[in-house]
Amino acid sequence: MDENNLKTKKLINFGPSGRAIAQPMDNSLLDNIFEHLTMERFANVQYFSIYLWFQERDLNGFASYFLRESQGEMEHAQKFADYLIARGQTVKLSEIPAPIQNWDSIEHLISYSFNMEADLTSSLQQLYAISERSSDTRTNVFLDPIVEAQTKSEDEIANILGKVKFASNQPSAILLIDTDLMKK
Repeated sequence: MDENNLKTKKLINFGPSGRAIAQPMDNSLLDNIFEHLTMERFANVQYFSIYLWFQERDLNGFASYFLRESQGEMEHAQKFADYLIARGQTVKLSEIPAPIQNWDSIEHLISYSFNMEADLTSSLQQLYAISERSSDTRTNVFLDPIVEAQTKSEDEIANILGKVKFASNQPSAILLIDTDLMKK
């Protein structure tokens, strides 16, 4: 190997996956991204379970809404996995718990969904703070549109929760909300 090749080889850093990387990732940030990836995967499965619950009760508007949410969470998980690969990391998938499949009421189910969205938002905020502390601008740029979309999702669920709470479990009001969700 000539001297130029040796210099080039020494100047390039490689990540755990063997890909060339321009900037290593902070271990705390990496661990938290893995945790967030697990949260996104769990939300995907949980929302699919909620989709099934509404589908079984012929509430097709709610069902279609939660099927879209399930698909959206899987897209988020894929974005995080792709980002990790682009940063030279090996994606580590953790086991996810079984989703909840039985609910006492629609209000309880929507409240649970809101809390899940709020937890995802908090996790993203934590990732953002860690990436700022470690001067990882690449991660901040990656997170910007995800944080914006997450805030929108949290707002949508809050809106649905407000309507369901106001409906006080009245079947006719729930059917109106279901019809409204079907239009979206």
